[in-house]
Amino acid sequence: MSARYQRRFDEQRVTDLFALGNVNGRILELAPDYNAAPETMQPVIVWDDQFKIRRLLMMLWRFLPRFGDPTQFTNPTHNAKGETLLRNHVWRDSFLTKRCLVPVDSFIEWRTEATRRLPYVFAMKDGAPFALGGVWSRWWSPTHSHGVDTFAIITVKPNKLVAERTGHNRMPLVVGKRHWQRWLEPGDPDQPPVDLLRPYSSECMTAWRTDEKINDVKNNGPDLGEPIIDDLSSALADADL
Repeated sequence: MSARYQRRFDEQRVTDLFALGNVNGRILELAPDYNAAPETMQPVIVWDDQFKIRRLLMMLWRFLPRFGDPTQFTNPTHNAKGETLLRNHVWRDSFLTKRCLVPVDSFIEWRTEATRRLPYVFAMKDGAPFALGGVWSRWWSPTHSHGVDTFAIITVKPNKLVAERTGHNRMPLVVGKRHWQRWLEPGDPDQPPVDLLRPYSSECMTAWRTDEKINDVKNNGPDLGEPIIDDLSSALADADL
């Protein structure tokens, strides 16, 4: 499960990195989020096929089916399991036609030790922002009077780094830069990019233990995610990854 990430960059950096366009002459004002959590509004990159540009939209991090009462839809849908995208009716149409990228600086996963949840930060070795792969949908009220864009982050099997640091059997899908355009454009529905549903290389990533205050979604500040050193993290850092 992927339930937390960090976004430290501003709108100019994400605009430049992802080569974003716009149709109204204005890019979204984008403040950093040091503890992005489900059920919040987050910036997501989509492909605008009409104008042939990548656009940044604010979306709810909780995927909702197109119609219906969201209070009656209680399943946790902030993550979509990569192996079920084509066979699960909740995800299938969006995977074929509405894929998205979630710009991040890092993501958080936890290792359980007795009663403690020890958070680890996972980032790129070069410190550059990167993109998580997701699916999105525009939810409409039953009367079609209003709607909201919603998304889920896809999860896949973990790479060696995530598995050894946390013991998890999942990690968020990281889409490499050279695949961004293919991921965003709908393409041929008979040949969806299932080959990209794989763990990202451990050799390109780094990880460190951080303070447990990031566990509380109420905490959100630039100090969150800083590395800490203790006996457990030191031993894990010495492991042969």
